[in-house]
Amino acid sequence: MRIALVIEYDGTNYSGWQIQPNGKTVQEVIENAYFTATGEEIKLVASGRTDAGVHATGQVAHFDTKLSQPAKSFMHILNNVLPEDIKVRDSFEVDENFHARYSAKRKTYAYSAYIDGFDRPLLRLYSARLNKMPDIEKMQSAKNLLIGEHDFKCFSSSNSSVKTTVRTIYDLQISIENNRLTFTVTGNGFLYNMVRIIVGALIEVGYGRLTESEILSALSGGGRNLLGKTMPACGLTLLSVEY
Repeated sequence: MRIALVIEYDGTNYSGWQIQPNGKTVQEVIENAYFTATGEEIKLVASGRTDAGVHATGQVAHFDTKLSQPAKSFMHILNNVLPEDIKVRDSFEVDENFHARYSAKRKTYAYSAYIDGFDRPLLRLYSARLNKMPDIEKMQSAKNLLIGEHDFKCFSSSNSSVKTTVRTIYDLQISIENNRLTFTVTGNGFLYNMVRIIVGALIEVGYGRLTESEILSALSGGGRNLLGKTMPACGLTLLSVEY
């Protein structure tokens, strides 16, 4: 039986999703918790990796089990042994051909930033700090250049062996409330650090340090140096995955 999980986690204390030799990861904690509760070893396959410090409210992962019990029970089994910063929001049976990564059609991320001259202790784990408010109108204009299908090679800090760096952004929203900015991005997939680089580039446009022409040059195959910095991981949250 193949089970899918919808997982929420605070990534602050983890070295990302994927198991690695050094550092505690979300995948490792969930797999170990499952073994503790059931005695069965599993391998979780997620919709994608999240980096150290990145959060999720709707990460999706699947695993195969030989246990015979209702699919919903796996949520309760895991939540009884998982730590407070990782919880399963739902568990359900899926077709054996379902794949959490390869079956995904759309993903939505949100990036949060706050504007303040001083660090805010209660915001620092979930938002990046900006010293001043960027020009919202400039960012709203520049974001439209990124919507659609483009080669986002320059919006990635990875030299990974992906087959293609072409991705489609379906929607990109920028909202502001009480000196807090939220960038919400929906696409068919994302390159390594792509959302954090997009947000950094838009903020640079808002500060007048980057132009729309330079955004277009980056999309046309220019260098990574054309764009702004990669924003801190703490502001990024994987909101949902659609299949």
